[in-house]
Amino acid sequence: MSKVFRFGISLDKDLLDEFDRLINNKSYSNRSEAFRDLIRQELVKKEWQEGKEIAGAITLIYNHHKRELLNKITDIQHNFQKLIISTQHVHLDHNNCLEIVAVKGSPKEVQKLSDMLKSIKGVKHGTLSMSTTGRDIR
Repeated sequence: MSKVFRFGISLDKDLLDEFDRLINNKSYSNRSEAFRDLIRQELVKKEWQEGKEIAGAITLIYNHHKRELLNKITDIQHNFQKLIISTQHVHLDHNNCLEIVAVKGSPKEVQKLSDMLKSIKGVKHGTLSMSTTGRDIR
């Protein structure tokens, strides 16, 4: 069982007021939870920078009527199958699809896969959401 440590922090009043408004808008129950999330976010970023195994999601929006687009997406995914945990394909409307690709592996390789998928002609928008495998984050 982990121990909880209390410590003081000094902040400029205006910065604290702005922080309180931010965490209130994000529905945090208290400052401690917000600070824990900020610390975890930086630790996850550090994992990516250090090349530790990560998890994440690549999200693509594309016109499914674009010729050969789906074949190109599938071919790239097959070339990176060691990184891909799962994919989900969603029909948003008659023309647009959402593809979510869950990934786990080297940050460099995941970024490469994301860049390749986002750069395909016909992909309207793509994002890479960085996360952690959770092993080193408390």
